[in-house]
Amino acid sequence: MMKRKKKSQFPLKPALLLGAAGVLLLASTVGSTRAALTYYNEEYFAQVSMSSIGVALLENDVEVSRREYTDDGQWVDSGEGVLLANMLDEDQNEKLVPGKAYQEELSVANVGNIDTFVRVIVNRYWKNSEGQIITKDTKLEPEWIELNLVNDDVWLYDDQSDDPDYSPEHMVLYYRDILPANMKTEPLSDTIRINPEIARDVTVSSRVEGNVTHYTYEYRYDGYSFYLDAEVNAVQTHNAVDAIRSAWGVDVTLSEDGTSITGVSH
Repeated sequence: MMKRKKKSQFPLKPALLLGAAGVLLLASTVGSTRAALTYYNEEYFAQVSMSSIGVALLENDVEVSRREYTDDGQWVDSGEGVLLANMLDEDQNEKLVPGKAYQEELSVANVGNIDTFVRVIVNRYWKNSEGQIITKDTKLEPEWIELNLVNDDVWLYDDQSDDPDYSPEHMVLYYRDILPANMKTEPLSDTIRINPEIARDVTVSSRVEGNVTHYTYEYRYDGYSFYLDAEVNAVQTHNAVDAIRSAWGVDVTLSEDGTSITGVSH
């Protein structure tokens, strides 16, 4: 993590401006965080065969984290997975470029032997060069971390923007249908990008050496990093409405046959 703003000098060439933004912005600080997996309350553990519960988070169809309940009554997990670790090609010294979309397909796999309802909680936020999380008193918006949501016919986005305590950092999505054992969901997202607006807050200075003018670009957010957290929750389908209320603290409406979530209320 950089402790001070970094300056680089470039000749004035229009083609270099975006490249300069990519180099100066978030250089070597592309955020990656854990991918957590959680489950429903212990109150409901006795109602199902615990040896059959398991869930995994997938990123670009590759398993990031997994948690299962074993036959001997123990939780076994793969540890804290890392998101965005392969977003940039480190072998090619690739730098993040604002405005460029990078593949980021998040999905869930049911690795157990019973059907479940699942949801994913995504948090997106910024840290400054000192590692401090950026709050609402800055122009650096969470929305500038643009996780593009897809497949809204199977993923229900819980829009809480009317809530006085709403924060765009926090996104909650429910997989509408029961997720059968040994099956996976469609992706809830397909790409992630940083809004190019972040690169427009720049101070330009110049100096002349002979017949050549050198320009220095100092970006306001040089050294800042972005982070993406994903947490998966799984709930049994037996007495699903009560189980979801107890575990997730929300009321859901199910279809007549009980196989789909049709609405969420708080």
